[in-house]
Amino acid sequence: MFFGVGICLHSFNVFSSEKVVDSQNETIIFKISKKLNSTEKYKKYEVVAQSGKEHFNSILFISKINEELDFKHYYKAKVYISQPKSPQYDFQFDYAKYLRRKNIDRQCYLSEGFSSALRNDLSWNEMILQKRLGVLQNIDQSKMSPQSREFLKGIILADRTEIDAETVQDFNKSGLVHFLAISGTHIVVIFGLFYFLCMYFFPVKLKNYIIILSLIFIWLFAAFIGFGNSVLRSCIMLTVYFIYVLLQRKPDLLHSLALSAFIILILDTQQIFDVGFQLSFIAVLGIFWLNQPILKYFPKQDNYLKKILFNTISISVSAQLATLPLVLYYFHQFSFISILANFIIVPFSEVIIVFSFLMTALIAFKIDFNLINIVYDFTINILLKSIHWFADFDSLFFENIPMNLLEVVSLFVIVYLLRLAILKFNDKNSVRLLMAVFAFLMIRLSCDMIENQKEEILLHDFNKHKLFSVKKGNRVCFWIENNSNIDKITKYIINPYKSSRRLDTIEVKFFPTLTQKVVYKGKVYNIN
Repeated sequence: MFFGVGICLHSFNVFSSEKVVDSQNETIIFKISKKLNSTEKYKKYEVVAQSGKEHFNSILFISKINEELDFKHYYKAKVYISQPKSPQYDFQFDYAKYLRRKNIDRQCYLSEGFSSALRNDLSWNEMILQKRLGVLQNIDQSKMSPQSREFLKGIILADRTEIDAETVQDFNKSGLVHFLAISGTHIVVIFGLFYFLCMYFFPVKLKNYIIILSLIFIWLFAAFIGFGNSVLRSCIMLTVYFIYVLLQRKPDLLHSLALSAFIILILDTQQIFDVGFQLSFIAVLGIFWLNQPILKYFPKQDNYLKKILFNTISISVSAQLATLPLVLYYFHQFSFISILANFIIVPFSEVIIVFSFLMTALIAFKIDFNLINIVYDFTINILLKSIHWFADFDSLFFENIPMNLLEVVSLFVIVYLLRLAILKFNDKNSVRLLMAVFAFLMIRLSCDMIENQKEEILLHDFNKHKLFSVKKGNRVCFWIENNSNIDKITKYIINPYKSSRRLDTIEVKFFPTLTQKVVYKGKVYNIN
């Protein structure tokens, strides 16, 4: 019944814009709805715009030299409007499809300056977002280093829009990107901090009221930072858990998880395609499935410190194992150093989160303690240098790992059977696990053999450049123009092609100057 309800809701929630938008300059009036990650040249926003009598959602690109936009103004500007196009080939990320799932079918590039007018119709949500923007601006004005400021905005206020590419790469390569994302750990720590403070100042007999007050606080915090998937999931699960406690019923993790997923998908069925949504719920399922079996192999937790340390490590390992199939499928990379990095860094995550939360609270109320700023800056710089040190182990970092859906399913079967083997390592469970591993290897070998039998000749468009590629077996040769940006071509064309076509050898050559056409096996390909 619920599956049928989901199908019906999704049919109403599918955005299909059949209108073909001509690329042209237009004057639009708009307001921002969300700030997105900046690029090297542009700041990016999601905006609700009006051109003539037509209203539409769009991505707005403005130069980094322009001032920051806010939620309390309407803006009027002349922009160049274009329609995102689906990629040429299946191995490329379909950005147009991604935007359609967010009801966006256009991109606007600010070509000139803009004018603004103060709004008098702010919704409650926009007021909260404007307050959050004010706190972010206060953090920008603090005396900490730029990296510490961006880290603080990311770990507490879920704003990673201005984090430099090198820091993001360090977190990705060290397997600690989850440390930056607002997740269940952050919500539980902040809930615990508020609960502890209330219990310290109020009598124990008011415990139930303190729980309710703490739940209200985390929901207000979630509204303040924006209801992301992991935040909403964590808040719902924590609320359901403590409702069980208040009603003196035994808490049930799976029911709490299912209820949070159901609520999120009722609000927006498109979230089921969101990578963050999938990873968030799979991580919790992995913790439910593997945490206790793994924890039994640790020494006895006979004091608080051991309990915190060993539980943190076992939870981190469980989440990593469960999400590994999806991580390989979506991102095609994995770092073995992430296991060690999580062992060392994650146990200190609670301290960092509490410290960061207190720093944000002080900055929000414009309370400036220079000594605290120095200590926080020093702490975060050590943390970021440690993460950079882990990320430098290039020999343990593997990228462009091919993975298809059939392989993902077979890996999840291995994760499922892993619990049985850990709980009771006997002949029956070990043979089941070995058979699942053998089945995965057979599927992978078969996929490799099928793909390596194919030959393919492609002409790629990248910005204003053309690329010519010839694939034979597990080898490919790319021909590119001399003035091309080789780094971006590698990131957006060569690497995705390598993982999609399961290639072992990549060769890059350059066209002779003024090349106009390529003739290969009697067929002519126009380069310019």
